Amino acid sequence: MLAYIGLGSNLNNPKEQIKRAVLSLNENKDIELNGLSSLYKSKPMDGSQQPDYINAACRVNTHLTALELLNVCQGIELQQHRVREKKWGARTIDLDIIIYGSQVIASKRLVVPHQGMMNRAFVLVPLQEIEPDLEVPILGPLTQLIDKIDTSELVKL
Repeated sequence: MLAYIGLGSNLNNPKEQIKRAVLSLNENKDIELNGLSSLYKSKPMDGSQQPDYINAACRVNTHLTALELLNVCQGIELQQHRVREKKWGARTIDLDIIIYGSQVIASKRLVVPHQGMMNRAFVLVPLQEIEPDLEVPILGPLTQLIDKIDTSELVKL
């Protein structure tokens, strides 16, 4: 299954946190990493006083189910000392399954395509870098989603 994962960090050397997470994904025998975007800097979504985020996206092939892939992602977050204190709070690492094949999933633990992705330049722009012609299930062409949002504050590193 082809899947796309968004990565973000704004604590404890964010670039290194993303590098470590990508290496962990790549080292998993059930995941083949076959695309990685550049790094991008973005402001916190809620406008709170916390450091800017570093974001990226990657493309993987896996035979894991969506929930198994989620378990791997959350395991990596735990290894990198992710703490969930408040929604949109500062974090060492965040791994989100953005797209999982053409599946549409709405469960208590996982919503795919990722809810809110259509409003987030830090998700859409890195995705476009690695998959310019991507069709997002239910939402349509990635290029059309990007045309509807402001990308001016997103900085490619």
